[in-house]
Amino acid sequence: MQEVPDKPLRHGYTTGSCATAGAKAALLALIEQAPQTLVHIRIPIGETVEFVLHSCNFTPLWGEATVIKDGGDDPDATHGAEIIVRVSFRAEPGVGIDGGVGVGRVTKPGLPVEVGQAAINPVPRKMIRETVQEVLDQYEIEHGVDVLVSVPAGEEIAKKTLNGRLGILGGISILGTRGTVVPFSTAAYKASVAQAIRVAVKCGCEQLVLSTGGRTEIYGIQMYPELPEEAFIEMGDFVGFALTQAQRQGIRKITLVGMMGKFSKVAQGVMMVHSKSAAVDFEFLAQVAIESEAPDELVAEVRGANTASQVGDMMAAQGYLRYFERLCERCNLAGLEEVGRDGFDRIETVIISMKAELLGKSAMVKSSGNGEMGYE
Repeated sequence: MQEVPDKPLRHGYTTGSCATAGAKAALLALIEQAPQTLVHIRIPIGETVEFVLHSCNFTPLWGEATVIKDGGDDPDATHGAEIIVRVSFRAEPGVGIDGGVGVGRVTKPGLPVEVGQAAINPVPRKMIRETVQEVLDQYEIEHGVDVLVSVPAGEEIAKKTLNGRLGILGGISILGTRGTVVPFSTAAYKASVAQAIRVAVKCGCEQLVLSTGGRTEIYGIQMYPELPEEAFIEMGDFVGFALTQAQRQGIRKITLVGMMGKFSKVAQGVMMVHSKSAAVDFEFLAQVAIESEAPDELVAEVRGANTASQVGDMMAAQGYLRYFERLCERCNLAGLEEVGRDGFDRIETVIISMKAELLGKSAMVKSSGNGEMGYE
């Protein structure tokens, strides 16, 4: 059972909200030729929120403000980052928005921002544009401004994100659809998985290799070195979500790569495999051991095990590799159950050990004759 905190969790603010606050403060500093200490902005969920500035500078030509990203009680990779926004006047009307140092640039199709543009997503762009225009209207200024968003540590921070795989190079993305960061929300990770699948489809991938983490992804890359990097996606705990997204976007071939802990749950039909989402069913694992013709004493040990990984170690040590094949077969069937029997032309499951050694694999393919799925 998930632990319930003894006090409400504190929400943070997205990089998009921070950039919007910085843009407003920088423009006010430029117009008033005076430093700003705090600003209020309206975020997409309808709230007006206050941002205290880390710094604010100005000259007759530009204003610049820095906001420190606060992720609340669910800090992400950008927590604590400096979001620096510089605003300058331009002759033509309108609001130009671009990314500077540490803000990534899009190099692959399939993202909500066009190739070649700074990775500042549509909602943050809209927030910045509307907030800046309100200030211009308030001061009855008719000419436009250019807004430049920078994140000095952005290139280093981006190494902890999926940006490189998505084709966003040189820094982080400026994100956010709500304006706030919801503690323990899974929405951001699921969105990144869906986005990665879209990029893969746009890049022409017909097969995806979905892994639960870094080590399993590396194993998948070694299995299929001929596939482009976009084909390899870390789905994390969201097995069902990733399969559904892949099927909806027209992917016909899927390989799942994981370890005993998570895939012992998938084999039972559990498609969200976080450690707190569902307990390991040792009776189920014992039944698979019986089907694998394990002796009674080993089946009893499986029932009394502490973890699924321990069960895997037991079976591997005694040479019952058929056990892992059976688990893989059940994972394939559970995956097809999730998306429909006609969801894929080929589905494969691979289970590896903590030492990245193959324990078992199984694949099902659609027959060219009757269209039914059968074992490869």
